[in-house]
Amino acid sequence: MTLYFLCFVLFCVGLFCVVRKRNIIKIIIGLGIIEYAINLFLVLIGYRMQGRAPIMSEGREILNMVDPLPQAMVLTTIVIGLAGIIVAVSLAVRIYEKYGTFDITKIRRLRG
Repeated sequence: MTLYFLCFVLFCVGLFCVVRKRNIIKIIIGLGIIEYAINLFLVLIGYRMQGRAPIMSEGREILNMVDPLPQAMVLTTIVIGLAGIIVAVSLAVRIYEKYGTFDITKIRRLRG
């Protein structure tokens, strides 16, 4: 239960960065922290105490095995999250080239 609470605290730290910060780079870092908290939560869901790998062998049945589905989901979210962060950073660089700042309050109008 303590690990779930720490995962929630990590999520709250990332949410605080997204909501309260005005720097685009800090907002992107907050989104990364939120993503890591969600990945940690998914791994904790599939974990079992003294669980075994989900590999079947002939003649033996494994009763206490970890759930492989959250692990596969985490691998997928890592790839998708990395692509999302790359797009966000590239947009931040283009905004900096156009307006000369990362502060979202100083950017008046976005023109395409």
